[in-house]
Amino acid sequence: MWTLENLAAGAVCLGLVMYTVFGGADFGGGIWTALASGPRAPEEREGLFNAIGPVWETNHIWLIFVVVTLFTAFPRGFAALFTALLVPLVIALIGINFRGAAFAFRHFGRQTGKHIPFMASIFAVASMLTPFALGMAVTATATGKIDFVNGWVQAEAWFWIGPFTLVGGLVGLAICAYLAPIYMTVRTEGELQNDFRRQGIIAGLVLGILTTVEIPVAMVDAPLFASRLLASKGAPFVAMAVLSGATAMVLLWRCRFLWAQIAAAATVTLTITGFASAMYPDLLIGQLSLAAAAAPAATLSAFFSVLVIGIIILVPSLLFLYWTFRGEPNPELPRLWRD
Repeated sequence: MWTLENLAAGAVCLGLVMYTVFGGADFGGGIWTALASGPRAPEEREGLFNAIGPVWETNHIWLIFVVVTLFTAFPRGFAALFTALLVPLVIALIGINFRGAAFAFRHFGRQTGKHIPFMASIFAVASMLTPFALGMAVTATATGKIDFVNGWVQAEAWFWIGPFTLVGGLVGLAICAYLAPIYMTVRTEGELQNDFRRQGIIAGLVLGILTTVEIPVAMVDAPLFASRLLASKGAPFVAMAVLSGATAMVLLWRCRFLWAQIAAAATVTLTITGFASAMYPDLLIGQLSLAAAAAPAATLSAFFSVLVIGIIILVPSLLFLYWTFRGEPNPELPRLWRD
């Protein structure tokens, strides 16, 4: 139904998709700076840093959008989520801050010739910590272990650590590691391009295995979510995600890199959309519905009025940024990203 709360939930889902598709690739770049190996490992790392440089702060706009939409459109749900999931969300926030600081220190250290030890390692560790914690937090909402008693949120202290959420954290890591090298194939050439192609194929296989394993794990640890995911409204998204992922692998194998990038982004989009469809009509599965968590109609109407203005301003700016800089170093400022 096209109710205001459903539209607001769609906005949250869209924000998660955009943050994953764009910001997830940045985190994946950090993952592969740690995993890079072989004779071209330094070139791989530099290529990843070059691509991340201009957009690493910009992509957090989508996370901010998700948080603002939650506390504006779903204040009760926002309070519940950030009360029950305080620990993993704080861990993710710490990772985001350390990652940003490490990237900045590395950049200016290389620019001035005054290197700070371990900055690249901190950047890589934080790039792994954040998507893992966020993946656990997101999947924890589907466990049904967050209870409401007399209007108060109650949950065991470490309920968010379990088989289902741990695999969810690994899926978050795999998504990021999957996107980054596939995106890099359209920004590189020659042997370096083949290296990223091989990494994308490996990450795609790992992601496929993890998402497949998550379903039987959910049947045991999150049965309501599993039943919804495999029902009529969730199953089409699962099937389309599998088809899109297989298509991306074929395209990578045949070196159709631009189309592989599109298929990879579609795979991630369908995976997140499938998760959201299994959650619907709840914000916290089996405990808090979207309607119960939503703000009054007047607040939702005001939110969408402002959202339209924001879209008009923001989207053209982002398109201009992504189109202007596609990951190549600026030849006029060679020390900015390469030295």
